[in-house]
Amino acid sequence: MAVHLLDIAELDESTILDIFKRADSLRLEPEAPLLAGKTCAIFFPEASIRTRLTFEKGIQLLGGRTILFPPEALDKEERLQDVMGYLENWADAAIVRHSKLDKLRELAAHARIPVINAMTAHNHPCEILADLYALRLRRPDYRDLTYTFVGPPGNIARTWMHVAEVLRLRFIHVCTPGHEMSTDNAHYRFSVSLEETLGESDVILTDSLPRPFREEVYLRDYCITPERMGLAKPGAVLNPCPPFRVGEEVSSSVIGSPYFVGYGFKRHLLEVQQAVLLHCLER
Repeated sequence: MAVHLLDIAELDESTILDIFKRADSLRLEPEAPLLAGKTCAIFFPEASIRTRLTFEKGIQLLGGRTILFPPEALDKEERLQDVMGYLENWADAAIVRHSKLDKLRELAAHARIPVINAMTAHNHPCEILADLYALRLRRPDYRDLTYTFVGPPGNIARTWMHVAEVLRLRFIHVCTPGHEMSTDNAHYRFSVSLEETLGESDVILTDSLPRPFREEVYLRDYCITPERMGLAKPGAVLNPCPPFRVGEEVSSSVIGSPYFVGYGFKRHLLEVQQAVLLHCLER
């Protein structure tokens, strides 16, 4: 049976920690061409930059090769069961970025090769695993920290909530009233006050704002600035998910400050995604 990675909520603690340990190995001592002779079919839109580049480079560094398709190839009038039936004749894994998680689930249901979620409108597992791994390198006490996501629910916020539940992290969600994501997750807390939560926050997270939230009242109360970061706990960091809009989720001055860790954190997408792919292929 193929092993897939579709949703962090479906992983357990030991699997995530195993992926982190494998990423350590890949980062510190690049391995032999473990993917020699293997081909990965990757489905990415033209606008994808970070996730696609790091998947492609990571596969190439391990000796494998990639063949690129647009995600629209999965929307044509052909059963996904049939698409996968043919695809697995030649591909050893499928890495898919598509808005609909249900399409990935349907592919995986009929696959004898791993299907890996490279982002959907519902979640973004590889991105959040890589961010958490990057924080683990910086703060060995990462499981004792408080993570605060500022903004409306979306795929990034939802995935952070899920990983917080699996690893038993403290996760606070800050947004305007009526945007709670959960009522039964013991590791999730909702607040409408950014200032009240910053004092207990170690990691501040954001995501691109949908249009209804790009209003003056929201930006006034929730935009992350150096002054607001100064209210957080000592050593606090800001990790906005790209693409971020300066002047909306974050101010230009905070991106130029020592609080911002975004560029460096994304460096680790490469080895974490390598580790995810090897985890799925080797099982």
